[in-house]
Amino acid sequence: METSEGGPTTADTAGVGAAGAATSAPSGRPSRRARARARLRLLRPLRVVSALMLLTAAAGGTALALRPGPADPFLAAGDAATGAYVADRAGGDTAAAAVLAGPYTERPGPPAARRTGAPGAGAASRPVAASSTTPSPQIGALFSPGDDGDPTHHCTASVVHSPAGDLVATAAHCVHDGGFRTRLVFAPGLDGRFVPYGLWVPTRVLVHPRWISDRDPDHDVAFLRVRRAGAVGGRIEDVTGAEHIRFGAPAGRPGLLTGYPDNWDTPVSCRHTVEAQGPSQLRFPCPGFPNGTSGGPMLTDLDPATGTGALIGVIGGLDEGGDDATSYSSRFGRDTAALYRRATSVPARDHGLEDGRQRVPVGGREAGV
Repeated sequence: METSEGGPTTADTAGVGAAGAATSAPSGRPSRRARARARLRLLRPLRVVSALMLLTAAAGGTALALRPGPADPFLAAGDAATGAYVADRAGGDTAAAAVLAGPYTERPGPPAARRTGAPGAGAASRPVAASSTTPSPQIGALFSPGDDGDPTHHCTASVVHSPAGDLVATAAHCVHDGGFRTRLVFAPGLDGRFVPYGLWVPTRVLVHPRWISDRDPDHDVAFLRVRRAGAVGGRIEDVTGAEHIRFGAPAGRPGLLTGYPDNWDTPVSCRHTVEAQGPSQLRFPCPGFPNGTSGGPMLTDLDPATGTGALIGVIGGLDEGGDDATSYSSRFGRDTAALYRRATSVPARDHGLEDGRQRVPVGGREAGV
């Protein structure tokens, strides 16, 4: 696979076709959902693209039943009732090795520092379109290598603050599509061919059960607890820093949206207003977020000193992220707060909270959930 040392400029994102990030979708063009799911299917081994449906054919009055083919070896059922999957250690390390066997190389990066280009109050990109941006330590590309030797990243994820310092947020459709993807690898701050903050693999993946049962767009969010590839544990937050999560955030605020296109190894971003799309969805009207940007963080209230912000959504939700003109997110409400609580659940004594609750911001205030 060929990679790029830099992402697209604003001009690059204004319609570069198959070679780069595209912007406004022409009428009738498939949504990001359709194109992203087609891309994910290509990542699976050809011999196991999907299980065959039961087929019955009449031959000479005798019914002939063809049995389903083998299941995808890189998908797992997990626990559908709770939406949880406990990752296999060997599978994670094998997946990380597959990424490094491609064009990528680990090279130490600078300490987690301020994100460049943080938007001020009311600031918006001019023109309103995604453009190339400097990689941020907290945001990275999410890989799912198969056995075809192609380690292309298919989604985006971000480090979010948690008591254990090991939490990553992305879209549910990036980690569960007919089953939990078992070979996920997160590369925070991916910068061209270089992996500056190491590769991280899940120990546990959580989505809402309603995503598993009917792909409910109001629950298109996932949390991954991660460890350093090749190590027992490790706190990613100590290496990269983290965004803070916020639930019940109001719409109508300036926001920053960031993602890694699947054919670029550096991110694109856009500054604009986060709008409401009904009671359970957010929308971000900025073109230039193509395949691969799903799961990218939607941030508000950026700290001018650190560049980190409040995570209020991830690219997903309606049409599993929208189209080339508009991106969506499931709104982070009580259900997402409960999912966060389950994802970060550890003994209360580790936090000094005797009642076992963790305090997370809801609607701008600290609240126990």
